[in-house]
Amino acid sequence: MKIVLTTLNSKFIHTSLSIRYLKAFVEDIVDVELKEYTINQDINYIASQLFKTNADLIGFSVYIWNLTETLRICEILKKVRPDIKILLGGPEVSFDSKESLETYPFIDYIIYGEGEETFKEFLAAIKDGMLDFQDIKGLAYRRNDQVMVNPPRPLIRDLNTIPSPYNNIGDEFKNKIVYFESSRGCPFNCKFCLSSTIRGVRYFSIDRVKEELDKLIQAKVKQVKFVDRTFNANKKYAMEIMNFIIDKNPEDINFHFEVTAHLLDEEILDFLSNVKEGLFQFEVGVQSTNLKTIEAIGRTTDFPKLREVTKRIKSYKNIHQHLDLIAGLPYEDYGTFKKSFNDVYEIKPEKIQLGFLKLLKGSSLRMNEEKYGFKYLDIPPYEVLENHYIKYEELLKLKSIEELVEKYYNEGYFENSLEYLVMNFYDSPFDFYEDFSLYWEENAYYEVSNSRTRLYEILIEFYECKGFKSLDMFKELIKYDFIKNNKNARLPKGLYNEGKTLGQKEIHNILKDQRILDNYLVQYKDLPTKKTIQNIKIESFSFDILKFIENGYDLEYKLDKIIEENTYILFVYQEGVINRCKSYNITHIVKELS
Repeated sequence: MKIVLTTLNSKFIHTSLSIRYLKAFVEDIVDVELKEYTINQDINYIASQLFKTNADLIGFSVYIWNLTETLRICEILKKVRPDIKILLGGPEVSFDSKESLETYPFIDYIIYGEGEETFKEFLAAIKDGMLDFQDIKGLAYRRNDQVMVNPPRPLIRDLNTIPSPYNNIGDEFKNKIVYFESSRGCPFNCKFCLSSTIRGVRYFSIDRVKEELDKLIQAKVKQVKFVDRTFNANKKYAMEIMNFIIDKNPEDINFHFEVTAHLLDEEILDFLSNVKEGLFQFEVGVQSTNLKTIEAIGRTTDFPKLREVTKRIKSYKNIHQHLDLIAGLPYEDYGTFKKSFNDVYEIKPEKIQLGFLKLLKGSSLRMNEEKYGFKYLDIPPYEVLENHYIKYEELLKLKSIEELVEKYYNEGYFENSLEYLVMNFYDSPFDFYEDFSLYWEENAYYEVSNSRTRLYEILIEFYECKGFKSLDMFKELIKYDFIKNNKNARLPKGLYNEGKTLGQKEIHNILKDQRILDNYLVQYKDLPTKKTIQNIKIESFSFDILKFIENGYDLEYKLDKIIEENTYILFVYQEGVINRCKSYNITHIVKELS
């Protein structure tokens, strides 16, 4: 019997953990072939490739992002090969197995809940020629014309009985995002999350975790993304994992963790201050800062402590932080969401993830949809359209704002320009993005694809349209942000060099100056100048722009205190994840040598 396990990942760079667990768990009784595709590939192509495997049984791992496409593929396969058996598993079919089998006659079996043991018993039964599956817990199937749903299967208490999914890996994970779990379950009970349906946390042995991480490091993966719902629920365990990674000192690999910030104590914070830049990435769920909302969704949090901790980590400039907000939650209206947004924005994380509530199957909020007046389509992704507290048109406004936050804030390419605008012309960050989104809609910018350079130009056009004062000064700030974040790129339209442009000979002389080498280019001291020049840029500005930034973008300070004279800034580009470029005022040296 030929068995194929497959799934549709959201992106090509991703890899599936679930099907590898299943394959590893049954390898002692049967060989299983793995096939991975993406939701961006043609449905007919995927169906044709699976058809060509001549499999007797094909199992699909189903999630919110691939359910629709998976069902279409299954229907195609069943029409052209009625004898093929189709098995589904995963969170998207775990809470309505009976209804799914009744609705989709081309599906033969569904494994619901934790799948490893059920899958093994199921395959063993088929291998032994058994056609009665009534004793296999966690399985839904057809008996003649009747849909049968067996009792649920207890959770695997000892996770170490699950064989490692990372044995005998070759180049399949190289430069890819690999999902990894050191634990299952969550200590919290957030009502929008499926993890709340499973109480308690179970851990893999620390030795096993270290062994698997070592294999992934050796395999040169791009990112190890821990799927643990609260990585730091067990402080000692989390610290040992992080210490192991640091001791390995891997190159060009990033480790992503979902952490609960208010659980990070002084010892951990001191430890994190010395982590190599870019090695760790933290995702911190805030969701809302409205206390009534937090209580309604059963979230355990302490926002003042979260703010203190994330700001402290921000000051280290070595760990990329994502802070998550969710629009559409109970008791969160447009006004309170504005406050939540501003509260998070004030922390200045590297990324603000503005999401929209999805009523996942099996979640507590979905079960209480009438209480909160949720309106949504009962098809993936089950996103809320409106509720008692926020209207559809208000959520549409937030979607427009979310797109601009993604384009302008989250990549960090406009840091000073945005801060200047908010500080000088708006009461809050949310007010700026709201106003800017109206400008985008009026000019139909949402309807076209805009290059990064074009985004700078649009920001200048917006500034001009609003009639804000000191346009020339703002252009200089835009120019600074652009040069700092776009190595060797041509300046956007409307920007120009107001001062003297240095020639190649002058730049070479400056880079050979011992003061420059000792103070700013230590790493290039032993390299020829022609090598150094590839990683630096010297640009003139009409005023001391670094002092202006240092003094909080205060227009009055600029106009009254900063001498209007040409200054020269040295930009030194580096490979940092957070610190991509350093800049220095070298005006005194340039003028002395010119």
